Amino acid sequence: MSTAKDKLATRMDIGTQKGSGWIWIAYSAFFLIEPVMRHNSRYWLKCGAIYLIFLALYIGKMRARTPRKSHLLVAGFYLLGVFTLPLNEGASTFFIYFAAFLPFVVVSSSIVLVLIALSSLTMMAEGLSLHLDAISLAVWSCFVVVVGTSNLFIARQKRSDCKLHLAHQEIEQLAALAERERIARDLHDVLGHTLSVIVLKSELAGRLIERDTQRAALEIADVERTARTALSEVRVAIGGYRAQGLAAEMELARNTLNAADVALSCESPLPKLSIAEETALCLTVREAVTNIVRHARAKHCRMRFAMTADNYFSLLVEDDGTHAVVREGNGLRGMRERIQAMGGRFSISTSAGTTLRVELPGATQAAIAPVNAVAQ
Repeated sequence: MSTAKDKLATRMDIGTQKGSGWIWIAYSAFFLIEPVMRHNSRYWLKCGAIYLIFLALYIGKMRARTPRKSHLLVAGFYLLGVFTLPLNEGASTFFIYFAAFLPFVVVSSSIVLVLIALSSLTMMAEGLSLHLDAISLAVWSCFVVVVGTSNLFIARQKRSDCKLHLAHQEIEQLAALAERERIARDLHDVLGHTLSVIVLKSELAGRLIERDTQRAALEIADVERTARTALSEVRVAIGGYRAQGLAAEMELARNTLNAADVALSCESPLPKLSIAEETALCLTVREAVTNIVRHARAKHCRMRFAMTADNYFSLLVEDDGTHAVVREGNGLRGMRERIQAMGGRFSISTSAGTTLRVELPGATQAAIAPVNAVAQ
């Protein structure tokens, strides 16, 4: 059975293969500059064979489905650069491919930085020992470092997205399983006794129908009433999982933040709101939690429900993240428009972490459940 870490690594590998991943093969053209300048057929054959090896490594990396295979193929770029630099100075580009792919296959940032620095120093040392141009080597080394560190930040973002997606999938699966168990238990409790009564009364009515028609009719009427009651109870039981509400959203937020190693604290009670207001707050909590997990790099998150002096109900979401949101994307913009359409107020501050405040007019402060029972 694969672990969550294996799933995350596999998803990261597949993620780097989508979109414009094949475009970057164009940078390998630097390796072909020297053969073009030499006009030597034998040299062309040697470089052509090396380039075919590069293409095999590149295509293999694009199609890799396991972390182990990706590690080996990425190491292949480094070795190809080491062994072919004496033949062609353009082989420096293979070190750049090594640095570019490395952050997506190695999770530890410190290891990635060490390996990027090692590849850059290896290329410089080998190039100087071969008496290659020092300025060109310095430029290539800068490219290795810049490309590698840039992709390190991109890989972190992708890893956060994958982790969030996997956490949502697991939470949804657990929630679906819990709901199935609850519905099965409720239906058993609701229908078990009721159906037994219906069966007994139906049998009794069948026996009485010939010798006591009036009593049989009463029993049939009782069967009808019992069946209608059971139908109503089934509707209530099934409706229970259709309207999860703010309490369920807070539980989902706690599970999601826990999956990202973010502690959630909230001590104010959950409010009693209209369906529209509760839906707006549920969507706000969901978007805020998503932003914290994806962008904030936070360790703690605090939520507080309260009333303002001018009778606005407010939700405050704070985190201690070091990477505050500086640009309003589609999620925050949609949240702002939704709140303002209801006559509410929306504000976000990034002075220390990120503080999100949503205020809805006319809400009451009646508590239906203590939040610390579900979000401790």
